[in-house]
Amino acid sequence: MLDFLAYLEFERGLSRNTLEAYRSDLLQLGTHLQRTGGDALTLGHAELADFVATLATGAEDRPPVKPATLQRKVACLRSFYRHLRRQELLRDDPTAHLRAPKQTRRLPQVLSRDEVARLLEQPKGTEPSALRDRALLEVMYACGLRASEATGLEASDVDLEAGILRARGKGSKERLVPIGSAAGRALTAYLQRGRPRLAGDRLQAHLFLNHRGAGLTRQGLYKIVQRHARGAGLASKMSPHTLRHTFATHLLAGGCDLRSLQEMLGHADIATTQLYTHLSADRLKDVYFDAHPRARAGGA
Repeated sequence: MLDFLAYLEFERGLSRNTLEAYRSDLLQLGTHLQRTGGDALTLGHAELADFVATLATGAEDRPPVKPATLQRKVACLRSFYRHLRRQELLRDDPTAHLRAPKQTRRLPQVLSRDEVARLLEQPKGTEPSALRDRALLEVMYACGLRASEATGLEASDVDLEAGILRARGKGSKERLVPIGSAAGRALTAYLQRGRPRLAGDRLQAHLFLNHRGAGLTRQGLYKIVQRHARGAGLASKMSPHTLRHTFATHLLAGGCDLRSLQEMLGHADIATTQLYTHLSADRLKDVYFDAHPRARAGGA
C-alpha cells in the first residue's frame, strides 16, 4: 500500500487530502479482508463487487456510504489494482469491470445576487478579523476558490496591481484567476490594516491568518462562513463550496463561455464544468416563472 501511495503522490501529484482518502479506502478493504479471510492478490471481480455492495448497503456495522464517496472508493480500488498489474504482481485486473451504483447527480445549491450581497455585508467594522472575513468572503466569491485553495493562499499569490490571484488546485496544479474590483478593495484593506495586526512580529507566508497569527485552517474557514451565513439568514443553504458554485453560475448567467469558466475553476474535464449549464437553465426557469405574467397558473 505504501508503494502505491508514494506513486500517487510523486508521480500522479495527488493532493494530501486525496492521498489520505485513498489510504482510508485501502485500510477499509484490509479490514474487510481480515473479516472474510481474503487476500488482495487473489480477489476476483465477484468478491470486490460484493465488497462494494456492502459499502453501498451499510453492512459490516457501518452506515451506507454516500454515492459520491462510493464512486471515489471504487476509483481507488481500480487505481490500486492497475498499480499491482504494473508491478507484475497480478496478471488480470479484477476491477476492469467494477462499477459503483449510479448516483443521481444533484445540482449544487447557489445563492442569488441579493443573497450574496447580504452575506458580503455581514463582516462589519475595522477590526483585523472583520477585515479578514470580508476579504475572505469577497475573494471566494470573486475567484470561485475551493476551501483548501483559499486557506492555502500565500500573500505572494496575490498581485493587486495586475488584478490576478494564483490558486493551487487539485494535484498541486496552479491557475490564474482575475480578482475583481470589490475583492481587490477588500484585500487591500486587509493587507494594509488587518493582516499586519494578526501576524504581529511573526513571519507568515499564508494570506489569511487566524487570531494567533497562524494560517487559517479549513475548520476555521468553515466557522467563519457559517457565522456570517447565520447573520445573513442563509445558514441552511450555505457552505464554503456554495460560493464556488455561485461564482460559476453567476459567470455563466453573465455570458462567460464554458472554456474560460473551466480554466478559472481549475476543472481537468469540461464535463464537470458543464454541470453549471444545467444549473443556469434551472435558475433561468425560476426567474421566468416568477416574472412572466402568463407563466403562472391562472395567468391572464
